[in-house]
Amino acid sequence: MPIVWLIIVGAAAGFLATRMMKMDTGVLPTIAIGIGGALIGGLIIRFLLAVTGLLAGLVGAVLGALVLIWVYKTYLR
Repeated sequence: MPIVWLIIVGAAAGFLATRMMKMDTGVLPTIAIGIGGALIGGLIIRFLLAVTGLLAGLVGAVLGALVLIWVYKTYLR
């Protein structure tokens, strides 16, 4: 089922992309463009989410450390 879904979504994405870029292509090149675009776009989005997730973890760790230092300086000194 995922392959059929990829072809359907690829065809729709390829159709929209070729119309937006004013390209006149056949059915198979349109589907190929859509599937290729879906693969590239999926990889880019996964990479950005992974980087953002790692950065969010770093920011959260730094903020947690800052709060811990503030608590130490304010109440335990």
